[in-house]
Amino acid sequence: MTRCAVVGAGAWGTALADLLAFNGHDVFLWAREEDVVASVNERHVNDRFLAGHALTPSLRATGSMEEALVDADLVTYVPPSHVLRLVAQQGKRSVKPSATVVVASKGIERGTLALMTDVIEQELPGRPVVALSGPSFAAEVVTSQPTAVVVASTSSAAAERAQEAFSSAVFRAYTHTDVIGVELGGSIKNVMAVATGIAEGLGLGYNSRAALITRGLAEMIRLGAALGAQAQTFAGLAGIGDLVLTCTGALSRNRALGMEIGKGKTLDEALAGRETVAEGVITAQSALALAQRAGVEMPIVEAVHRTLFEGYEARRAILDLMGRELRPEQD
Repeated sequence: MTRCAVVGAGAWGTALADLLAFNGHDVFLWAREEDVVASVNERHVNDRFLAGHALTPSLRATGSMEEALVDADLVTYVPPSHVLRLVAQQGKRSVKPSATVVVASKGIERGTLALMTDVIEQELPGRPVVALSGPSFAAEVVTSQPTAVVVASTSSAAAERAQEAFSSAVFRAYTHTDVIGVELGGSIKNVMAVATGIAEGLGLGYNSRAALITRGLAEMIRLGAALGAQAQTFAGLAGIGDLVLTCTGALSRNRALGMEIGKGKTLDEALAGRETVAEGVITAQSALALAQRAGVEMPIVEAVHRTLFEGYEARRAILDLMGRELRPEQD
């Protein structure tokens, strides 16, 4: 049994904490919201972020960062990407120097353009860091539907520790060494899901969706190659696997937001009243900036950015993609 802390009690953080507890580990889930702490501890549910799903009774929640982190041998961070650094800073003194740190947040930090593992390595230096990513809706993980993900690290021992902690009869974790590729796949697929949602909201069909997914994958590989990732990583779970799930699944928040945009809502209107974060909105900004810095063309990311932030009409953005200069499929 491993002493575990999961920092961030959104749907994904709650599902991972529940999985660790179900696997027999001693788990504390840190939540900022008092009602989440109460519902997990008193009724073994997360009514706010994962309503309707019973949680393992041994899972404990706390609003104290120190209580969650103290003596934890495995610390998993799952806050939204735009607050990961702040959350890590708040509890850094409580993280054991020997702890293995897993990052399950997906995104690219705005401004610094740092990947999520880079943020944690900067804030918690000296600790082995693992990126966890792959096709995995929280609601399906918490109901024990078979799921496969990737745990990537430059430390094989750290990746194996994470693999052993999370893996169960219905949740399979594969180790990987390409941290950059795994992180880029997990973050940029959210932008592509917004794009496919926009197309669906416009009433476009399966042909359009398939084209966006496939060319979106090409953009991910192009940026990955420029940043030192391995092309074959994007053919795996953290690449095409997560991309297909998020672009087609009914549970995808990013796809759902894109559909609202495609139907004519502004970004503010589409975001209004949402309890959960659609990471593709933030990542559309940071991914475009990262691509520009690397000198890489990402026309789908550019089209999403124009539509979300520049007042560009959604249908025109799609037509602009079709009207680009003809070229070979392979770069």
